[in-house]
Amino acid sequence: MAFAAFGSSTAQPVEQAPRKKSWIAWVLLAPGLAYLALFFLTPFISLILTSLQAPVDFGDVGQYQQAFKIENYATVVAQYWPHFLRAFGYALAATFFALIISYPLAYFIGVTARKWPLLQALMLTLVIAPFFISFLLRTLAWKQLMSDDTPLVQGLKALAILPPDGHLTGTAFSVIFGLTYNFIPFMTLPIYTTLERLDTRYLEAGSDLYATPATTFWKVTLPLSVPGIVSGTLLTFIPASGDFINASSSFLGSTSTQMVGNVIEANFLELLNYPAAAAMSVILMGLILLIVGLYVRRSGTEDLL
Repeated sequence: MAFAAFGSSTAQPVEQAPRKKSWIAWVLLAPGLAYLALFFLTPFISLILTSLQAPVDFGDVGQYQQAFKIENYATVVAQYWPHFLRAFGYALAATFFALIISYPLAYFIGVTARKWPLLQALMLTLVIAPFFISFLLRTLAWKQLMSDDTPLVQGLKALAILPPDGHLTGTAFSVIFGLTYNFIPFMTLPIYTTLERLDTRYLEAGSDLYATPATTFWKVTLPLSVPGIVSGTLLTFIPASGDFINASSSFLGSTSTQMVGNVIEANFLELLNYPAAAAMSVILMGLILLIVGLYVRRSGTEDLL
């Protein structure tokens, strides 16, 4: 009976005191939350309020008062819908070409060049090197290289690739080329990071099972590199959709190649139509969030959101 009493007494669970919520976590989160509230939430609310403003009666150009003019959104969509389509079309094309160029490059650096660490480091440095030069300077350099009197354009005309009166700058080709070139590092680095962690024993196992190199790539390498591809495409597509430098007539574009970022800049800085610029910014942000959400969910990598 003594042993039974001892056993029954020890079998009873010991009640623990309720754990107090730690305030240290909130202290650590406070700077980040304050930063987001000050530099993201506040400007976002201000942007929405600006998009609903109405002109001041008998006021000067650029004077607006707070209102609830939802018609601003319908006005900018009806007036600038080609610019939205052009922006997403150019961004999608640039993302596709950047992926085609970046994947073999990232595969070589992350998998093939593992045998030669110095070559791997050199190639990775060459990918990162454009970040040390201004985005504007790189785009301006390509404008000079694509000018009508350069050997590149003259050679294309001599080969009948370009007509005698043809141009490279001011065309959709030059804008997509500029976007692709400027965002290749953003595509290459995430894919390289994924492939660099790839266990090559999986590739050897595919070969041992009599799979061809193409089959091993499609069945093993590509599925394992999907997170890097998704990250790279997002890092390329999102900023390319709102880009206004490459499509500007001062760089690689013209009035016929302007994207939505160009008309936002013009309405904000030149026309002083702040509600229109804010409304287009909100619409662009919403469309990008919608496209990105559908793309990530479709690719099965919801954890990236």
